[in-house]
Amino acid sequence: MENINFFEEVYQVVKAIPVGKVATYGQIARILNAPRASRAVGYALHVNPMPGVIPCHRVVNRFGQLAPAFAFGGREVQADLLAAEGVSCDENFVVDLEKYRWDEK
Repeated sequence: MENINFFEEVYQVVKAIPVGKVATYGQIARILNAPRASRAVGYALHVNPMPGVIPCHRVVNRFGQLAPAFAFGGREVQADLLAAEGVSCDENFVVDLEKYRWDEK
């Protein structure tokens, strides 16, 4: 049961990421006071039960890289979803975190 609650908390944080911004797995883990749980955040997003509602495409790794195995179609799909929101990435599928990182404070 504890994982289910953690996953729900992850989904609530991810839903709060504004259009045009991204967050990292570690950032979400820190927000949830679980700074060592970035992999668990990734797993929660991999099994996202509502992809159209929980915008997991707005989550990138600590370097700004898109997920190589984005759960809903690959990093090209993630890049397209982000581009539709005004977030660009380079030819290596990396987002500029200085420009696009969500400041949740």
